[in-house]
Amino acid sequence: MQVLIYAVLVHIRDLFNYRPQTNPVERGQHIIQPLQSLLISIANLLTLAKIKYCNAKNISFLAQNGGSGWSSSLNLGPNGVIINMRALNQVSFNSARDQATIGGGTLISEAIDAAYDNNAQLTTGNCDCVGVLGAVLGGGYGNLMGLNGFGVDTVLSLNYVSPYGKLTTVTPKDKELWWALRGAGPNFGVVTSAVVKSNPVPQANNTAWLGQLIYSGDQLERVVSAISNLTLEPEMNVFLYFAISESKPVVLITPFYYGEEATARRKFASLLDIGPLMDTTAIVPQNHWNDGAARFCIRGGRKPAYAAGMLHMLPAVWRAVWIEFVKFTSNPGTDQSIVLMEAYSLGKGRSVPDSASAFPFRQVTFNAVAIPWYYNASLDPVAEAYGNRVRDIWWTNDNMTANTSYINFAHGDENLDVVYGQHTQKLQALKAKYDPKNLFNHWFPLNPRPQTANLRLALE
Repeated sequence: MQVLIYAVLVHIRDLFNYRPQTNPVERGQHIIQPLQSLLISIANLLTLAKIKYCNAKNISFLAQNGGSGWSSSLNLGPNGVIINMRALNQVSFNSARDQATIGGGTLISEAIDAAYDNNAQLTTGNCDCVGVLGAVLGGGYGNLMGLNGFGVDTVLSLNYVSPYGKLTTVTPKDKELWWALRGAGPNFGVVTSAVVKSNPVPQANNTAWLGQLIYSGDQLERVVSAISNLTLEPEMNVFLYFAISESKPVVLITPFYYGEEATARRKFASLLDIGPLMDTTAIVPQNHWNDGAARFCIRGGRKPAYAAGMLHMLPAVWRAVWIEFVKFTSNPGTDQSIVLMEAYSLGKGRSVPDSASAFPFRQVTFNAVAIPWYYNASLDPVAEAYGNRVRDIWWTNDNMTANTSYINFAHGDENLDVVYGQHTQKLQALKAKYDPKNLFNHWFPLNPRPQTANLRLALE
């Protein structure tokens, strides 16, 4: 193993005329870990060398940031390599604070904190431990999208490592890659940083009204009807959860309003008038907007996800899902399981045509996902059956013209059209052009995966 690590470091040195400050063998001794897919930590453009080395040796690899992806298509096997992007977590703003450069290893929490500290605002996702660019390149839903649009629409340029280790800056002038990376990026290379739109906002104004409204199961139909009839203005969004609280299943709503509390309570009066059992809503600064999603950042456990896009919120459908949730969570060790639905103001996002990027589903109104969360592998078949039943309930009772799953929520067993929609064939043609050897092939791969080499390594 030490000889192998030394050989890789020499390869990196030769590519960059770079000499490590510490003895390569000592570095190797420090980082050897007994993992099936051993971890590569990178710093800056050493990503290039590692991609080139993996390609030269036919080693299967995956670039990773937050490590929150749950797709079953991720399969490095026993000899694959993870390229850890976390060293590339810098965030900077221009003097006007209307543009930000976000490193490919930046977590959502880090981007939000940097923006808040700089009296600026970024359009990001709602889970702090997720990588910013991974979420954005899949489409990019977030609290402020009613005002700013989808995350893919806020991108101005991308620094991109091609399948062959070439670093280029991709802009709208690069029509094919610009289109493909924004919606299917992980199939085409590694994005090491992006320039995105930001908004200058003083900290004192960077607040919103949000929190939890908790209801009992017998209030479900009224809650679903209220959500269905809500007019979500650009400052608004609303999430619905099924969760276990104090050993009981509950319906949990998280309303969001970017503005004053009095106005927010009027906008969400239909939900408040139902009479929640608990109301924790308050005015919260942006660097704490995602606190309520902290449970999603708990590491470990088994968390397959089953997702569906829908046009409607139907009380009978959600009652059927509730029955399935209650039944599944009666199994011991399943009390962290979640069902989630997200609804946003979509006018701004839909003002951009579907053809503008590879993100396909701007017309979806509600995105839902069931996550059976447990630790005992013996529950795998039970969880799979539950997840498939719930997903089928959503798909078969909506009048979407085709089944859809938001790629950042999807399971991994879906047909490609379910996650890439009408763009599938165009993406496959571009994949054959820009990655003909199919080197990037783990995140909902557009083409079959090649064989991996019989090799294991780790790099500091």
